[in-house]
Amino acid sequence: QWTVSGIMGEFVVRCFSLKKRLSSLSFRPVAAMSTLLINQPKYTWLKELGLSEDNGGVFNGTWGGKGEVVTSYCPANNEPIARVRQATMAEYEETVQKAREAWKVWADIPAPKRGEIVRQIGDALRKKIKVLGSLVSLEMGKIYVEGVGEVQEYVDVCDYAVGLSRMIGGPVLPSERPGHALIEQWNPVGLVGIITAFNFPVAVYGWNNAIALICGNVCLWKGAPTTPLTSVAVTKIVAEVLEQNNLPGAICSMTCGGADIGSAIAKDKQVDLVSFTGSTHVGKQVALMVQERFGRQLLELGGNNAIIASTLYGPLHTKQAVQQYLNAVEQAKQQGGTLVCGGKVMDRPGNYVEPTIFTGLAHDAPIVHTETFVPILYVIKFKTEEEAFTWNNEVKQGLSSSIFTKDMGLGDSDRDLFLHRPKGSDCGIVNVNIPTSGAEIGGAFGDTINYSKDLPLAQGIKFE
Repeated sequence: QWTVSGIMGEFVVRCFSLKKRLSSLSFRPVAAMSTLLINQPKYTWLKELGLSEDNGGVFNGTWGGKGEVVTSYCPANNEPIARVRQATMAEYEETVQKAREAWKVWADIPAPKRGEIVRQIGDALRKKIKVLGSLVSLEMGKIYVEGVGEVQEYVDVCDYAVGLSRMIGGPVLPSERPGHALIEQWNPVGLVGIITAFNFPVAVYGWNNAIALICGNVCLWKGAPTTPLTSVAVTKIVAEVLEQNNLPGAICSMTCGGADIGSAIAKDKQVDLVSFTGSTHVGKQVALMVQERFGRQLLELGGNNAIIASTLYGPLHTKQAVQQYLNAVEQAKQQGGTLVCGGKVMDRPGNYVEPTIFTGLAHDAPIVHTETFVPILYVIKFKTEEEAFTWNNEVKQGLSSSIFTKDMGLGDSDRDLFLHRPKGSDCGIVNVNIPTSGAEIGGAFGDTINYSKDLPLAQGIKFE
């Protein structure tokens, strides 16, 4: 039988044993921290970008971040890379104020001088292009060459913007009054809020940032919550250039965060222009919030690309995307599709799924009109070109489309039917004999025609 003293003795022994175990655990913090990829020898290159285990997710001339701590995961193996401290609403408001103060300095600088700063940003990106491209691949999941190509796109836009900085002007128009000159002059809008998506965590910011800067605007960037390390790394590169030129860092501000920060940007009257890239669903919400205050907006929303074919690709970005893939496969089957190949999650670490092809679906099947951001191709037969173009245009969203044809002559050809609006493809980018992915920096959304027999990609990307 147990006695009171016996029970107490056992209790003391057990407490001592537990204390000893806890004490031994307290002396092993290195083991816990080593689970982050940034602490592993294979990934020491991350520190070349100024990243550490814990990173501030706010920049407005100084670094901060007092909000929720988020961990960034590698989609190739779902292992944690590093952590980022997001912005609080108070930090967001402080950043907006500092950005608007910085605009007073930036707007007074002559446009060619602003172009010189953008040129330096491009050069700084060039020096880090491989390591930054590696980060894009590690955190977003696209293959390395596409990660590097995305940084190259930012570099190319910087080069383009430098030229534009010496070309900003306005026409002198004839006045109806004697002795008068009518001059049209373009002025900067002020603070540009830039909200970008996970799938292009560098390039989309680059397009907006470089052009906005040479026009005399300052920028406030909110990148995707799942690619915060890329946002931090890019901002560090840009911030260093501003510092070297004795300019306010808040000219290129950043606040990492979720929907709360995005909504704040959309609703904030102090943000003179909102540029949003993301899903059509969220884009509608952003548009309504900006329109409610009569604000300016630029929207690049999701769209079902008419073709996607590549045998070389990385993992899906998140575990949720894998589930979206499985849901899409199931919906395609339920809606009459025949699975030709793929349709399964790969039995390996990370968010890898099989490239999938469906046939037999109706052109107006709901799944065909739904953007899922997964490698599923729906093959649909058509009888006439007009029928194909009609089906292409009946999808409400339309970002990019392509037609492949042997008829490259002039006249009433497939090419001309595809490009000619309103009867042609009603998409932002229309391609002939070119895949739907990628875009050149030399013009706005429009048409690209490939007259050659090769399929070169933009930004010098080569799948080797």
